[in-house]
Formats: sequence, structure tokens, C-alpha cells
Amino acid sequence: MIVTLTPNPSVDRAITVDSLIRGEVHRAGDVRVDAGGKGVNVARAITAQGGDAVAVLPVGGPEGRLLEELLDAAGVPRRSVPIAGPARMNISVLEPDGTTTKLNEPGPELSPDEVESLFDATVEAAAFASWVVGCGSLPPGAPEDLYARLVARARAAGTPVAIDSSGAPFAAAVAAGPDLIKPNHEELAELVGHPLPTLGDVRSAARELVTGGIATVAVSLGGDGALLVNADQAVHARATIAAPVSTVGAGDCMLAGLLHGLSRPVPAADALAEGVAWGAAAVTLPGSRVPSPADVRDIPVDLSHNPPASLALGQR
Repeated sequence: MIVTLTPNPSVDRAITVDSLIRGEVHRAGDVRVDAGGKGVNVARAITAQGGDAVAVLPVGGPEGRLLEELLDAAGVPRRSVPIAGPARMNISVLEPDGTTTKLNEPGPELSPDEVESLFDATVEAAAFASWVVGCGSLPPGAPEDLYARLVARARAAGTPVAIDSSGAPFAAAVAAGPDLIKPNHEELAELVGHPLPTLGDVRSAARELVTGGIATVAVSLGGDGALLVNADQAVHARATIAAPVSTVGAGDCMLAGLLHGLSRPVPAADALAEGVAWGAAAVTLPGSRVPSPADVRDIPVDLSHNPPASLALGQR
């Protein structure tokens, strides 16, 4: 079982338009509403693939009740922590060429007692978990070291912990020594403090973090796939999607597939390939819909144990 903590979940509304033009009135095409937030997406993806996951999240206001209804409808087990403020609502505008424009609300302010209740619910849910995962941005009022404290509490309980975040909360969590981190390309560059234009640069930065005590660094690279680095290897996996529909939640599905593989367990390279297949499948789906086994089945993944260091990233 994998337990996810999402301190700042959301109700995600995805709207399809023919073309987004600033200042104009648009007629929406398809509209989709899902429970969102990085950790929620991880739990949804694992559940959709027949795995075991529990989503821990704060819920408040009518938006929080809608979050619960959406998770229940998707069959995702949850531990809801009541809070005073309403959950946030995020909007994604999707264009036919796969371009995604996101409008994300900041989220409710959490009190110190609400933060502690989130920790308690996570630790309780994770008593027999294979992984605990802290994911996403922090809402107003949450302490900057929230994920670092999660790392300490999970490690004290003997449960492996993974973190996927950004900025100062992510840096603090990395300093606390989680077992796995999943930055994207930009988040890794921010973490190490310099640009990473090639796959070789990403590999070098990830190796520095592994040397510093992180057992596994998995970097999602968008259309360039993902790179996994641990003490034994650097593995690159890539899946080509000819007609992307929506990138919302694709990195979360990649992390879900990776952890699903590692928790079985399978070799790290195979788990990475599973994660890339899940993430690539998500790109073919509308809004923040997560892939089913049928969606993933025909996704080809190229796996390389000798990744090309000179590959320029983001050149599409």
C-alpha cells in the first residue's frame, strides 16, 4: 500500500477550447472535473491500475465535500482531515495541439492544529505502507519544513518516504534525506542552483544528490522521458506520444507507476519504465484523467542503461 499526503488538494476543472486568446470570450468544448493535487493524483492513478493507495488530505467547505465525492466515485480510499477553510479549485484550459494553460488558486490557510492533524492521519495510515509520499505545493500557513518533518516521522516509523515538490519546501525535504525524490527538469535545476541543458547535466546533478544521501532521484523530463539515478545506475526511459491531449497530472502518474513498481518490488529500471508508460498514457487523456490498464497496455517505452549525455532537453 502507498500512502499519499497532499497538503493542498484541489478540485480540478479542465476546459477544452479551440484556441485560447487573451481578452476574448471562449465557448468551452468538453469539460471534466476531477479530484486533484499531486498526491491525490498519485493515489488515483495507483487505484485505477488496481493497486492499493490511501490519500490523506485536508477538506473544508463545499469544495472539500466535492473532493470527497469525486474520490469516493473513483474508488480511492481516503483519510479526510477537516479544516476550516474551503479547498481550492484549479482550472486548466486545453487547446487541440496539447497546449495547457493552468490557473491555480493558492488554497486555504491551515492552522498549526490542522497541520498536526494531517501528520497524525498520515502516520496512522502508513503503519503498514510500502511508501509514504508527500506531494505538491503547500497552502498558506503551512510551515516551510512540512515535508522535512514528514521525512523525519516516516523514517522514524521505518517507512520509505518519497517527496515531489518544489522551491524552499522541497529543498528542506531533500536536506532531511528522503529515500526518493521526483523533481521535474526545472525543479531539479532550481534545487541545484544552475541550468541543466542536457541529459548529462541532469545525470550529474542527480548523482550529486545521491552522493549526498538520497537513495533514488527520478527526474521527469516531459517529452524527453525520465531519468532515474541511484548508487548503481543511471537509466533513461522514454515514450513518444504523437498526439498529446493534456499534460495535467502526467508527472504524478509517472511517479505513481514508479512507486507501484518499486513496491512490488521490481528492478528500478523496470519500475521507471512502468512510470514512464503511465505518464505517457496520461498525456493521451483529457484533463487530469488517470490511465487505466487498457490505456497503458500499448504504450511502447524505450529503456537505456547508457543514456546519451549530449541530448539537449526541451528541444521540440
